[in-house]
Amino acid sequence: MTTTEPTTALALDEETISAYRRDGVVRIRNIVSAAEAARFRDAAAEVYRTASDEANRSVIFKQYVNVWRHDDVLRELTLDARLAAAATALAGVPLRLWHDHLLIKPPHNGAATEFHQDAPYWPHSGSRASLSAWVALVDVPAERGCMTFIPGSHDQTNLRPQDLADRDDLFREAPDLRWEKRLTIPLRAGDCTFHNAYLAHSATPNLTDDPRIAHVAIYVDAGTTYTGAPHVVTDGLGLPVGEPLDHELFPLV
Repeated sequence: MTTTEPTTALALDEETISAYRRDGVVRIRNIVSAAEAARFRDAAAEVYRTASDEANRSVIFKQYVNVWRHDDVLRELTLDARLAAAATALAGVPLRLWHDHLLIKPPHNGAATEFHQDAPYWPHSGSRASLSAWVALVDVPAERGCMTFIPGSHDQTNLRPQDLADRDDLFREAPDLRWEKRLTIPLRAGDCTFHNAYLAHSATPNLTDDPRIAHVAIYVDAGTTYTGAPHVVTDGLGLPVGEPLDHELFPLV
């Protein structure tokens, strides 16, 4: 696994890009500064304290979608040029924003996020290079809910959506993945992982006294088309099936 230190505008080197395309994941240290992470953390904590529109009622994590539409501080992070530049370099294709979300694991939540892929949940066609920028807004050691990945598993592109609460669901669909090596990546506040939307990943429970707070910006291939399948982000928008996601909610980056 390649770890990259931040650069201005994140002009990633070929080694980092090659490692990402091989493994499906890369870590970038300090993609935002510690001071920026603290500012974004405080904004995220306020959303957690006051928001009533949690997208996923679950014991695994609290999820708040498209916070960039409602919170000026978190909008800065969702639309941050550093994230977009790195994502575009890694994907190697033009991208658009799919959505952002806060993922917060409360203290002592006791529930793991079991192995799954992201892409099967989305109403997309023709979106092979999509990826997520998962920014830690607090320190995320293993005991606070950091992620584990199965490098190379992004070659599995035809699986159904998996149950995040069922530790065996992914492996019933793709039994060989159970025996592949796993890569656990703890993060300090301001660090980021980028992972391919088809990469299998999980997260440990939060066993600590403090919430795990992460902000995720998700990018899809600019030419991705809408399948019409239900999804909280696209429901009610009237998007034409079979056409690209040309809508203000999905700006090109």
